[in-house]
Amino acid sequence: MNARRRAVLAAGAAGAAALATGCGSSGGDGGGNAGSPPPSDGGAELARTADVPVGGGTVLKERKIVVTQPTEGEFKAFSAVCTHASCLVSTVSDGAIGCPCHGSRFSITDAAVEAGPATRPLPAVRISVSGGAIRRA
Repeated sequence: MNARRRAVLAAGAAGAAALATGCGSSGGDGGGNAGSPPPSDGGAELARTADVPVGGGTVLKERKIVVTQPTEGEFKAFSAVCTHASCLVSTVSDGAIGCPCHGSRFSITDAAVEAGPATRPLPAVRISVSGGAIRRA
């Protein structure tokens, strides 16, 4: 094999290796397994209703869940793992859940994408509310 052919083959192999390293099964938007809901914690209390402001929410970083209260008495919960690059969302303000990594914003009502680069909503987390306690259902 001549030197030029070896160089072309080596360059092609290096490019294929780089491509394979950069690719994954993320669905094309960097989400990795971010679409999976957080693991169940056996119905443990997540938060108190008094700790979740009306029109806002609370990010439970250790549980990777965000709990919102879009209107008084209506509580919702979603994965706190951004569907874009798997960063944890960090804020809930102005009716939106915000991700600090690339600026994605999600609705506090249904976690729909309000601003990208994320293209998929945050997965819903089933909860129950009773006696002032918000628990994983």
